[in-house]
Amino acid sequence: MEKGISLGWSGKWTHYLTLMRPANVMTALSDILGGIAISGFFSPADWSSSSLTHITLLLLSTIGLYGGGIVFNDVFDLEEDIESRPERILPSGKVAYNEAVQLGVGLFVIGIGAAVTVSLLSGVIALGIAVLALCYNKFGKHHPFFGPLNMGICRGGNLLLGMSILPDHLFQNGYIVLVPIIFIAAITLTAQKEVSGNNKSAILLAMFLDILVVAMFFAISRLSGLNLWVAAPFLILWYGLNFLAKLKAYQTNRPDWIKKAVKTGVLSLILLNACYIAGFANWFYALPVLFLLPISVLLAKRFAVT
Repeated sequence: MEKGISLGWSGKWTHYLTLMRPANVMTALSDILGGIAISGFFSPADWSSSSLTHITLLLLSTIGLYGGGIVFNDVFDLEEDIESRPERILPSGKVAYNEAVQLGVGLFVIGIGAAVTVSLLSGVIALGIAVLALCYNKFGKHHPFFGPLNMGICRGGNLLLGMSILPDHLFQNGYIVLVPIIFIAAITLTAQKEVSGNNKSAILLAMFLDILVVAMFFAISRLSGLNLWVAAPFLILWYGLNFLAKLKAYQTNRPDWIKKAVKTGVLSLILLNACYIAGFANWFYALPVLFLLPISVLLAKRFAVT
């Protein structure tokens, strides 16, 4: 027993974590907190053991759902990765195929189970996210239109999962999930031909979608009362980072720069969610979420993002 515990971050558990993309999981946590802010949960500041438990369960749910989805991404990509990315965990044999499948199923069970404990509605949303993730991994990822849309809906569902903590607001402000759907579609477009390069048209479309996201925040401020002035610093920083990364990927249209643009987009989701939290709650709540960003960056240096 002591030998197994002493492995810590080394050995098989490191390989499992690599499959789960822990840096990306940090961004999923920020989705939940962003959705909770949109629901208006933070406004009354009515903290109780029950509310804190629900927040914790939703955070646990997204860890399971995102981790499971990304594990199955590698499971379904195994044959392709044997040819193009043999150094990855599954093609290299560091984790067996059956072990990866069991890990992915276990994570999905945790994700759905934790959500059901919050409410039946949360459980249904979690189940939908798991199904959509599997559809993307198996069928959607290679389709130029439905692939980005499918992935965007998965991330929008994750924001919706956070909003489900107060179900009434889910139906009132549910249209806000269009923001992550649009942006994740932009990231997925940028990632197309990530291995081979030569995707300038996809990057241009992705840059247009980023502008559309900014326009959406103006609409949200009018329709749902988001304080745009408070959210503006986070929004400007988010847009600036993505614009510069995509511009470089467009100008130097090689796989390494495309991967950097994709990585920037994924990690910047924390900033995007900070926009919701600052605008719907207070900048005071948004600042702690920003600490997820340096944690995610540090994890990205050790574990793969794309």
